[in-house]
Amino acid sequence: MSWADGISLLCILAALFFFLAGTVGLLRMPDVFTRLHALTKADNLGLGLIVLATAVQLQSWTELVKLALIWMLVMVSGATVAHLIARMALSESSDEKA
Repeated sequence: MSWADGISLLCILAALFFFLAGTVGLLRMPDVFTRLHALTKADNLGLGLIVLATAVQLQSWTELVKLALIWMLVMVSGATVAHLIARMALSESSDEKA
């Protein structure tokens, strides 16, 4: 096993930990806002570690740029969707109080 394989393995194991922590946070947190926070943070970090594990194995810079762009797209879309869900939950909770 080369050093690149070892780094990739460590990054993948750490990513699995964060994905599992995000899933547990989604299932165990009490309200929508804390669930969104736990899930988006853990998933973004987990995906970043998967990208890092893959980047160590790549042969060209163009593939690395593509991976980085995909990761940024996922982060932006995840944050946008979480914001929309939080806004909808906030408006529903304010409608119930009124």
